[in-house]
Amino acid sequence: MKTYSVKAKDIVPQWHVVDAADQSLGRLAARVASLLRGKHRRDFTPNLDMRDFVIVVNAGKVRFSGNNKMRDKIYYHHTQYHGGLRKITLERMMATHPGRVIEHAVRGMLPHNRLGAQLYRHLKVYVGPEHPHQSQVNAPSRPMAAVAVATPKAKAEPVDEPPATAASPKPKARAKTKAEPVAKPPDQTQSSEEETSA
Repeated sequence: MKTYSVKAKDIVPQWHVVDAADQSLGRLAARVASLLRGKHRRDFTPNLDMRDFVIVVNAGKVRFSGNNKMRDKIYYHHTQYHGGLRKITLERMMATHPGRVIEHAVRGMLPHNRLGAQLYRHLKVYVGPEHPHQSQVNAPSRPMAAVAVATPKAKAEPVDEPPATAASPKPKARAKTKAEPVAKPPDQTQSSEEETSA
């Protein structure tokens, strides 16, 4: 018996909504990363994008453990210029961009390759309880083959025209005529002959 390997065209996309209110950041990020990978599916394939999208709402209400984590945890990034190391505390990050905290935590739990970058694009984080993806969440699940494959264009077939009646005569096709060469006016030919004789 051969081992079944799922094809990308047979994968059915799924959308998941996760409420981050009063959830620990690490446990929430681990759950979201697992959903993005598609590990909850019975046809999970490690090397494929399982087309799972995750919407995280209430990102501003996520909970942190630890006494001084809000001041002690620091996020670093570099501007690629000399001396361009920048750092921001968790407290300031939650005040300015709370969604980035969850995005940063989930990104660290995804594979660090092209597949991980593709999966990361399926994460949608919103600070409040509302999100603009309600139609995708409520949409019926269909495999990608049914969605992505376009129907071939129909071939143009000759249309039977109704017979011409006396009231509406069929217009006649114009006969094609060859364009005749344009002759020079007589004034110009005489002046050119005089110049050649002189």
